[in-house]
Amino acid sequence: MSERTATIDRTTGETEIHLTLDLDGAGAGERTTGVGFFDHMLDLLARHGRLDLAVAATGDLQTGAHHTVEDVGICLGQAIDRALADRRGIHRYGQATVPMDEARAAVAIDISGRAYVAWEVALPPGTIGNFDHELAEEFFRAVAGNARMALHLTVEAGTNVHHIVEALFKAFARALRGAVAIDPTETGVPSTKGTLTS
Repeated sequence: MSERTATIDRTTGETEIHLTLDLDGAGAGERTTGVGFFDHMLDLLARHGRLDLAVAATGDLQTGAHHTVEDVGICLGQAIDRALADRRGIHRYGQATVPMDEARAAVAIDISGRAYVAWEVALPPGTIGNFDHELAEEFFRAVAGNARMALHLTVEAGTNVHHIVEALFKAFARALRGAVAIDPTETGVPSTKGTLTS
């Protein structure tokens, strides 16, 4: 199997990001964005998704963390898309339900070549450190749009927002891990169209 890796560099007037990804990793890499809670969520994503993921991001945090979080999501989505190449031999679908104390989140993924997000999550306004609660949705929308995947996220239970967001990231990681995994019985692209890239 060829290496399923990608490197993305993105520089705008708001952020500068360097991201490397290996889909067949073990959670290695450092994640440094200047947004402590977000770094922790990226750590969870790498560990539970079995991804080697390195992220170095600097951004205009004086205006808030929005640009940094969204742009990291863009870069991660682009890296997933690039690392998957023609998507040959993957399982394509993945799903996971993850509890985190009183919280429970479910995520389903279709690496379809088409971007879609169903966000069935109600978070109250507020922040965790310098991470606005609403940034969770912005991150996942950016990832799905740039990875060209259908992504359904549902919170089934929970009262503690930290636990809810953590459950979402862990469920996403586990679902992604299943979707990108190589299926030894699949000799081509898992689609009757013959392509998952458009």
